[in-house]
Amino acid sequence: MYPKELKYDKEHEWIKVTDDVAVVGISDFAQDQLGEVVYVDLPAVGDEIVAGENFGEIESVKSVSELISPVSGEVVEVNDALGDTPETVNEDPYGDGWMIKIKMGDPAQVDDLMTADEYEAFVAEEA
Repeated sequence: MYPKELKYDKEHEWIKVTDDVAVVGISDFAQDQLGEVVYVDLPAVGDEIVAGENFGEIESVKSVSELISPVSGEVVEVNDALGDTPETVNEDPYGDGWMIKIKMGDPAQVDDLMTADEYEAFVAEEA
């Protein structure tokens, strides 16, 4: 149900790491809970973000939610396409719906995140 190659946090963000760069998005569970996404507010390239802190907002027809970073580092790329097509988060949360890429300051932070199986159990408890 959740891609095994990704790691997850308790705020329902996922992360995919290649070397010291992490791609971050929200899980399928999160987009499903939000409903139809109508706006995504993301940081700028060059911004420093901190694990556990807000890096943006996602707005749906139901609510506005903070986006919480699973790791610390510098934003090196932003998915600008979400500005015009925020619904991509609903349609493809693990692909074209990614949000930011972070050059991690401490790649060991990834070790504190959940595996897909752990996240699936976490979501089952929350439901």
